[in-house]
Parts: sequence; C-alpha cells; structure tokens
Amino acid sequence: MAGTTNTSKSTDYAFVTVWRVAGAREEVVSVLGNAATLKQWWPSVYLTVTNVADGGPDGVGASFDLHTKGWLPYTLRWRLTVTEPVTLDGFALTATGDLNGTGRWRFETDGPEVVITYDWRVSAAKPLLRRLSWLLKPAFSANHHWAMARGEESLKLELRRRRSMPGARVPEPPKPTFVRRARG
Repeated sequence: MAGTTNTSKSTDYAFVTVWRVAGAREEVVSVLGNAATLKQWWPSVYLTVTNVADGGPDGVGASFDLHTKGWLPYTLRWRLTVTEPVTLDGFALTATGDLNGTGRWRFETDGPEVVITYDWRVSAAKPLLRRLSWLLKPAFSANHHWAMARGEESLKLELRRRRSMPGARVPEPPKPTFVRRARG
C-alpha cells in the first residue's frame, strides 16, 4: 500500500492503495462494483449505505449516500456516484459531502491473483478535518490506511464466503471501532 502524495493544500489528500487477492477480476467486480453491498462486507468502514439512484446498466450514475469511519472516532457523510462504466478493468467515482473528489478502481490479473489499485484524491470539507488538517494530516492519513487495510481483509473474506460451500464457516469481517460514538 502506497502512502500520501504531497498536495498544495493541507485539506487535500491523495492516496494510492494496492491490494492483491486470490481470484478472478469477475469476482472482484461483482463485489467492488456493487456499492449497495459495502455495509455487508466492509462493516468496519461503511456504517450505512443508502441507494439514491440506480444508474444505467453499466453502473454509470449509480449514487449512494454513505456514512463512513476509520479507526479514529469521527465519521464522514458523503455521496458516492459512479462516473465511468463498471468493467473488468475498473471504474471511477466522485465523492461529494464531507469529502469531495474522485476515486478510480483498477483491476489487473496477475496469475491466480487480481491486483486492485485504488487512486483516491479528495479534499476534506468536514469542518473538523478542514480545521485540523494542517496539524493532524498524518493521523488522518493513517486513519485512511487503516480503513483500506480493513477493506482488503474484508474483501478477501467476502470472496472466500462467496466461494464456500453452504454451511462452511468463514470468519466475519472486522467490525467498526468506537461503535457507540460512530452510531450517534
């Protein structure tokens, strides 16, 4: 997983995250390309997911209101909108709300694995993040890296669950931290 790229404003963040999972791109797309299921398989980060618009057959225009968190005890409310078709190669999205910017998922086959790259470029709009970014940017960046590590772990478990025989035991994905505060 790569780190933060320096940007011009203290409220701007740029992250490139790389995951490797066993499987085929079709399996990865069936999970990552369906934002409606984020709360089920990535509950440590996605507290609520509300469908706003279904979008077209290629996914473009699908929109979801999200309530998310990382390890730190604050939450974000933002809208994810798919802006490019969901394909075996990836797709793109925009974020508006407490975070504003773009995200791009890319999927590549590498033998028995899929290399998943997420390029996330956002500006913090939530007042807490805007006011404290100049001081706490390293902590906010670490919070993002924690959330993405939980995402990789959760995706691997979800793929395993989808492949397993009925009745097979697959561990539950990691749960959110500071749940009482996050739900409030």
